[in-house]
Amino acid sequence: MFAQTLFTRAVDPVIPMIAGDLAIDVKTAALLSSAFTLPYALVQPVLGTTADFFGKTRLMNLCLLMVAIAGLISAVATSFSLLVAMRIVAGLVAGGIFPVAMALIGDLIPLERRQISIGRLLAIALTGNLVGASLAGVIGDYFGWRGVFAILSLFGLLVAIAAFFALQEIKSPPTVRFHRAAVLANFRSIFADPRAKICFGSVFFEAIVIHGLFPYVALLLLAAGEPRASIAGLLIATFAVGGIFYSLSVAVLIARFREARLMIAGGTLAAGGLVLIALHFSWTWQVAVFAMFGFGFYLLHGSIQVHVTDLS
Repeated sequence: MFAQTLFTRAVDPVIPMIAGDLAIDVKTAALLSSAFTLPYALVQPVLGTTADFFGKTRLMNLCLLMVAIAGLISAVATSFSLLVAMRIVAGLVAGGIFPVAMALIGDLIPLERRQISIGRLLAIALTGNLVGASLAGVIGDYFGWRGVFAILSLFGLLVAIAAFFALQEIKSPPTVRFHRAAVLANFRSIFADPRAKICFGSVFFEAIVIHGLFPYVALLLLAAGEPRASIAGLLIATFAVGGIFYSLSVAVLIARFREARLMIAGGTLAAGGLVLIALHFSWTWQVAVFAMFGFGFYLLHGSIQVHVTDLS
């Protein structure tokens, strides 16, 4: 999962470079983030169902391999349309890694210990985001955007090969044969829970309001006179630092505060972060703002995810 999350925010710091190299508008180049995240979101119900019948760990490993291959093709792409196509492919298969890992937690971890386990899983994913965004900025400054795709994809390929052997040791619930009636019954059982609409609706708006910002971080910095991709990567990485701080403190927080208070505090901090970002402080001050922004988001998001794992 760490290898997959390296790719999630890796493109954002080098969007101006891609635009310049392929001679396209920077706003068009920013669509590369949507080309990954929209398929990633839409395919999750399908891959989640597939994992039940195909095997969760087996599906995760296959998806990581395909993400790495799509990234290697992106590194040699000579047209924007091919680059978009590979980002769509990567997003489609990436939807079978982190969400399936969350489902494994639901299978293997009792509910009373689940939020702590989710926090640890988020720490791994956020470390991937942090390293991916910061590395992408540095690699982009030295080797260009093609170097970002090539280096991260080669790492993902090595991890996929290693995971082929390592994931075989994880004992997950046995797979069953595909049965359409069973699939429909599973979805009906999920949406019969009144929490489903709230959980999925909340995550949908989180994606728009919060994650929709990241493709434009480098563009906002460029407009303010800061062209370095490494600085854009740093700001995106500090959002993940805030999430890591959440994952390290979640056990203490849930012991001292009710869930409703944690969610209200998280939403307030995230909203405050958006307001401060809109004020265009220097990037040195924005490091602290993005860290607060990330902590608030994951404080809210982690509470929602606990209910998501308990819907079925």
